[in-house]
Amino acid sequence: MADPWLSIIGLGEDGPAGLTDASRAALEAAEVVVGGPRHLALVEAGARGLEWPVPFDLAPVLALRGRPVAVLASGDPFWHGAGGSLAAALEAGEWCAYPAPGVVALAAARLGWRQEEVLSLGLHAAPVERLLPELAPGRRAICTLRDGPAAGALAAFLAAEGWGDSRLWVLESLGGPRERVREATACGFALTDVAAPVTVAIEARGGTALPRSPGRPDTLFAHDGQITKAPVRALTLAALAPRRGELLWDLGAGSGSVSVEWCLAGGRAVSVECRPERVANIRANAARFALPLEVVEGRTHDALASLPAPDAIFVGGGFDEALFAALPRTARLVVNAVTLETEALLAALHARHGGDLLRIEIARATPLGRMRGWDAARPVVQWSLRP
Repeated sequence: MADPWLSIIGLGEDGPAGLTDASRAALEAAEVVVGGPRHLALVEAGARGLEWPVPFDLAPVLALRGRPVAVLASGDPFWHGAGGSLAAALEAGEWCAYPAPGVVALAAARLGWRQEEVLSLGLHAAPVERLLPELAPGRRAICTLRDGPAAGALAAFLAAEGWGDSRLWVLESLGGPRERVREATACGFALTDVAAPVTVAIEARGGTALPRSPGRPDTLFAHDGQITKAPVRALTLAALAPRRGELLWDLGAGSGSVSVEWCLAGGRAVSVECRPERVANIRANAARFALPLEVVEGRTHDALASLPAPDAIFVGGGFDEALFAALPRTARLVVNAVTLETEALLAALHARHGGDLLRIEIARATPLGRMRGWDAARPVVQWSLRP
């Protein structure tokens, strides 16, 4: 870096005393020091101080381009800090970073936990439901929270989801003179004086982990009966072949169960559904796990033009020749059919375009008088096509 004008400085709760010589020199050389009120007070920025605007905006820093500027962030500026946002808006030679130990490193050090074995979540910037798919008996997590009351809300959430026996460590003002570490269980949480900045470490106990494989139980989803049943859903996800970061179109989404499972596999999804009550179910299912799932209410044909380009497309209902003609050929396509008319269309398209055509027939054992018999579900014909 030839001559960076911006210094991104990680600051701990011990203030200037915890800075390295290089960090301290960069801070002293700055004409303007940008940070939150707590950070500016810790370094006694005085007249040089400039508070971040609310809501957060990089514009005040970018307007100072060319002048010596220091931006203060908690601990490591590139873990849920301003560092990543600033670096994305600047050329590489414009900035230099001076990270300090972040709260995850400090919390792991206080508890004697291996960082590589611990889940780190920034729940100060995400819904608490983001934690749910990650929980498993014995799993450890370190979560940053937005304020003191959020610690009690996290404990109540864990208890409500069946993880009430989980051990919690409430770690306040780590690394500074006000540092405090207290322990409780989720169901027995009674701390009412928790103060920010606060981090909660969790050792999960007592609950049942969410299965990692597709075809999760239908009971996990809000639905009105219009749902791709678990065994068929597992085969559908296998055909869709989700990959991290990819985008799915779920057209005629019903309950959105395929979209949810796609997102749980690390992707993003857009669910299109025309019936308001089903749209509400999709939103509820997405919110349960805080998933990156967008819901579009309306007819599939009307919505297509406004959707971002997909990596994969699933059609669970309302498929016809006109829809097929409107779909991009650059995405993987999976269509499930239960009617004879759609089945005939899929057979014809398979003959013209190739791909894989699969007939899925499933029966479950159910009571039959004093004995048992097979209760067959409607057969599903699945056509999958790759670009």
